[in-house]
Amino acid sequence: MVLTVLPLQFSLGEAAENESPPAADNAAEHPFDRQWLVDQARQLAAQPYQPQRIAADSPLNSLSYDEYRTMVFNPNKALWRREDRSFIAEFYHPGFLFNIPVHINEVVGGVSREVPFSTDFFSYFSADTEKYRDVPAEGFSGFRLAYPINSPDSLNEFVVFQGASYFRSLGRDQFYGLSARGLAINTARVEGEEFPVFRDFWLERPEVGATEMVVHALLDSQSVTGAYTFRIRPGTATTMDVEATLFARVSLEHFGIAPLTSMFLFDATNHNRFDDFRPAVHDSEGLSMWNRDGEWIWRPLANPQTLQSSAFIDASPRGFGLMQRHQDFTAFEDNEARYEKRPSLWIEPLGEWGEGHVELVEIPSDEEVNDNIVAYWQPKAPLVPGEARSYSYRMHWGRDLPGLVGAADSEGRVVDTREGAVPKSNRASETERQFVVDFEGAHIPEDLQVRFTTSAGRITDVRGETLETTGMYRTHLKFDPQDAKVAELRMTLTSNGKQWGETWLYRWTR
Repeated sequence: MVLTVLPLQFSLGEAAENESPPAADNAAEHPFDRQWLVDQARQLAAQPYQPQRIAADSPLNSLSYDEYRTMVFNPNKALWRREDRSFIAEFYHPGFLFNIPVHINEVVGGVSREVPFSTDFFSYFSADTEKYRDVPAEGFSGFRLAYPINSPDSLNEFVVFQGASYFRSLGRDQFYGLSARGLAINTARVEGEEFPVFRDFWLERPEVGATEMVVHALLDSQSVTGAYTFRIRPGTATTMDVEATLFARVSLEHFGIAPLTSMFLFDATNHNRFDDFRPAVHDSEGLSMWNRDGEWIWRPLANPQTLQSSAFIDASPRGFGLMQRHQDFTAFEDNEARYEKRPSLWIEPLGEWGEGHVELVEIPSDEEVNDNIVAYWQPKAPLVPGEARSYSYRMHWGRDLPGLVGAADSEGRVVDTREGAVPKSNRASETERQFVVDFEGAHIPEDLQVRFTTSAGRITDVRGETLETTGMYRTHLKFDPQDAKVAELRMTLTSNGKQWGETWLYRWTR
């Protein structure tokens, strides 16, 4: 289920009188730095896992979605609200789906002090939820940060950490879309997926006028613990430098670094399955990859009939991400969801990640409220007890990010993939399909040649042309799957003997 977060925005300088800061005077204090956090994660991994949950008999467990939405943090209680700083933090009430208490701490001058949960921080806009003022809780369920990302005169929510190890962010003038996680474990495996949680957070108090916010988190699960540091810089594209150090409780083979979670329902490749007035519905439309050899790869996302996984083998990749390339309202025609304003998310590894593969998991879905797309880096080497494994990477949240991750992503980019039946009068067989793929570029070579391959079936026709109306280069492919149930299609464009633009990959399923 996707939980809609109420937007946060108010003018700078607003402040209520006689409001006390969230942190209690008697909150426990201790020195804090990243090494302390790494040591905590190491010590925790040596202990049996002890899951944290709201008490089983707590009425907070039975909250409905609508009830939960009426329990709203009072913005006048926000951390740093009265300190004239460029960032503020607000907290989320526990309950509903969020039944794991989260401890939040403020770090000032290298000293940590917990912000204890209090119902005094919240307004209960319902007679049905007013009674929860007297319900004790051991922690919050998460937090969100605000910054003048859209206008210098107002604070706008731009990042949320809530639920397991999930978090999401956006760039300037965007709406929330896809999410990220701290770690993925056993995704789409028969033994069942494990969801690590961020159980504790430390928020470093920003300096006055700061443009960067530092957040630390302690991750915990049955199989692994981790120390995470996020250096977050909001802007046209919001960037996060992430440093993660992992410790395994058990030998772990199937785990995903920098996991991304999104939604893809339909577009021009599968619109015939959905009776919908909108031309497309998705938070992301494709997986982009930049491999170690410098090849750019574009894999359109699918909403399959059965769960499917794809692995793209590499060593220390240059980057990967889930992209929302269509940025025009007419691509979606949805004035409520505004899918054209959903961010793309690019992962830029910092340092050598070694051998492994980018894994893409696509899950069948018939509703847009379901996140059915997962992508992450799967290391080849397992994580074993006693080992400290560190990964650093930069996350870019924003519009499709052209020019941000390399010049090649704006020359020869795939902007549209369409699939349909071949007209009867022109079919070579009853099973023949046709694909149309459009590429854009500032300078399209005149000598482009199209090369298609398939793992099954046969290609019956290939051609390309520059469109006079748009200036794009359009490729046409006719494909006969014959008896195949699955086929991996691959296309490249060459000019003067060298590849031009992205490699297009597509998994066709019957």
